[in-house]
Amino acid sequence: MTAPQKFKIEVEADNGLWHDVRDDKGALLVFDDEASARAKLSELYPILVQMEKYAGGKRTRVIRILVDEDDDWPKKPVAG
Repeated sequence: MTAPQKFKIEVEADNGLWHDVRDDKGALLVFDDEASARAKLSELYPILVQMEKYAGGKRTRVIRILVDEDDDWPKKPVAG
């Protein structure tokens, strides 16, 4: 069974490193569709999103979260 596609948003810091956008409690913001992710991105970073349209350069992005259903990495045993 294929897992549903999820999306996250990232913002580039002044030092050139990309960072995930998180909520007030530190949890990663995850969206069920790209349109919702882009809407939240525009809500949180309206100036950066508008600057990208006119000034060039990219400081924000929406990323598709890849699901690895065939993960062959050994599973760690559950302690207990």
